[in-house]
Amino acid sequence: MSIKTPTDPIFPATQKRASSVKRWVFWPAAVIVISFSLFAMLVPHLAEVAFGAIQSSIVNAFNWYYVLIAAFFVAFALFMGFSRFGDIRLGADADKPEFSLGSWFSLLFAAGMGIGLVFYGVSEPLSHFVTPRPGVSGTPQQLAQAALSQTYLHWGVQAWSIYVVVGLGLAYAIHRRKRPISIRWALEPLLGKRVKGGWGNAIDVVALVGTIFGVATSLGLGVLQISAGLDFAGIVSPSSAGQVVIIAVITVFVLFSVLSGVTKGMKWLSLINLTLAGLFVLYLLIFGPTEFLLREWVQSIGNYIQNYVGLSFTVSAFQGADGEAWQAAWTSFYWGWWISWSPFVGIFIARISKGRTVRQFAMGVILVPTLITILWFAVLGGSALFIELNQPGALTQADGTVNVNTALFQMLAYFPGTTVLTFGALLLITIFFITSSDSGALVMGMIASGGQINPRRWVRVFFTLVTAVLAISLLLTGGLKSLQTAAIIIALPFSIILLLVCWATVVAFSRERRAYERAARAQLVDQIGEYYGLEVEGPIERGIVIRRPKWLRNRTRRTSTRPDAETKSLDVVEAPLRPVLTQVDGDLPPQHATTEALDATNAGPGGVPTGDIDYVVDRDPRARSDSPDVPDRTSDDDGHDPLAGGR
Repeated sequence: MSIKTPTDPIFPATQKRASSVKRWVFWPAAVIVISFSLFAMLVPHLAEVAFGAIQSSIVNAFNWYYVLIAAFFVAFALFMGFSRFGDIRLGADADKPEFSLGSWFSLLFAAGMGIGLVFYGVSEPLSHFVTPRPGVSGTPQQLAQAALSQTYLHWGVQAWSIYVVVGLGLAYAIHRRKRPISIRWALEPLLGKRVKGGWGNAIDVVALVGTIFGVATSLGLGVLQISAGLDFAGIVSPSSAGQVVIIAVITVFVLFSVLSGVTKGMKWLSLINLTLAGLFVLYLLIFGPTEFLLREWVQSIGNYIQNYVGLSFTVSAFQGADGEAWQAAWTSFYWGWWISWSPFVGIFIARISKGRTVRQFAMGVILVPTLITILWFAVLGGSALFIELNQPGALTQADGTVNVNTALFQMLAYFPGTTVLTFGALLLITIFFITSSDSGALVMGMIASGGQINPRRWVRVFFTLVTAVLAISLLLTGGLKSLQTAAIIIALPFSIILLLVCWATVVAFSRERRAYERAARAQLVDQIGEYYGLEVEGPIERGIVIRRPKWLRNRTRRTSTRPDAETKSLDVVEAPLRPVLTQVDGDLPPQHATTEALDATNAGPGGVPTGDIDYVVDRDPRARSDSPDVPDRTSDDDGHDPLAGGR
């Protein structure tokens, strides 16, 4: 009888308790975010000046870089989908997708559908129409079309290609290599074992800080719009104190979700919100200018595709300070926001994509959410543009600019049931706030704990509170501009990690393909054994020079197989007639089956009937030179020559 000892792995009292967090990931990220928040709240004016200077420096020096890498990520995602790597499965070879195609598309849309779409659904196309990008001019109709195309660029293929970069590397590491859910493992093909040490910790710190800033930016946008909606409804005027109260109240709901563990409730809440968003768009489509919106949607897709390359590489190089300011407020901000948001979305789409091939992943993640997003902006933004084209100044302020916080509610005033729509929009934003904060805290906890699927509750509570504090500090130091600056700043270091992830993914997939090719060659040789190369030996022996015409060779073969033939074909090598032996002499080479015979034998799992094989062999060109006088083997063969005349 064995006795359990403290060193025994199954001894319960000595089980080493897993650490709640990775110390060299959690604490550095916490110090960075808390220090940033305290600086912004204690000296807001100085922080605002500093943020402005940093934003200007980064935009001036790296605007071209953000635009270039965003275009590169698109090329990378398409290359992964259409190249020879597209057949690699994100999981074991026998794994099937966990979700049906429809459910998978719904989850992808849920990953990208958030506060930003509600906040910018009306305000961005309208802003590009009223104050176009420097260098863009034309008639009102042309400006409206350009406004939608510019919006599609910011929310379309580029954004989802960035998510593909992170999601693809993580999905391969998680599902195929069975690694923990953490950004560092996407770089294992480059770093090897070093991914477990300081390099891996540094990668996760940057990813964690980027995720915190990305989620805080979204929450800040949501608070600005909720505050504006309450003011539009005549409930309370917008103020910094009011915005802090809104964040505090919503954070209480998030904490309730985290502490109670009502995960099913959060799933139902997300489903309800997606349904509410769909009904919202459908209502605007039906009760708005329906025919115009559908025509505009189709036409805008074509215009977006037509001008895609030029828009993707536009950096307003010839527009001076105005061009730089516009890039900072729009394109550079968006590319920075998507990059900082990519760990959050990347982890989510990686987890739901087990069993998909690389091609399915890349094409599905890019195309489906992009088309749905375009439809969203075509309805909301198209409705606003329709109103502004027919009633100039209806949705703008006295100075001709657009109030991005209230633009949505101003547009809803032109639809029936304005009050219901206004509160519906506020409910939509609030639920997105809660679900984004809760999901964000979960992802942050995964990264901080080294990939634990269910981080400790105190870890999730910590990140929920830290994100709320960061959002408050950004709002107090300049509102929307500070949110944009934070996204642009944090994206710079994490963009380097994204480029390394691209490199690591190519290295991993190249190794995968080489392994498959070696295995395929070994399997081929193992299956056909000595028959390998048979189809090339004959042609090599015959040669291709100084050969008789094919019609003459065929005629000779037919003549040689006649019973009364007195001469043999010149193509047939004369050899002494030997009987078929049940035990082949060592000096005789083995008789090989032809390709046709092998194909017939392997036609099904259990082969084919003997008669079918005989049919093939009888009509096989190689069998025509066999002597009909040689009898077949019999079932009573005992190893002796059947023509020897005795036993």
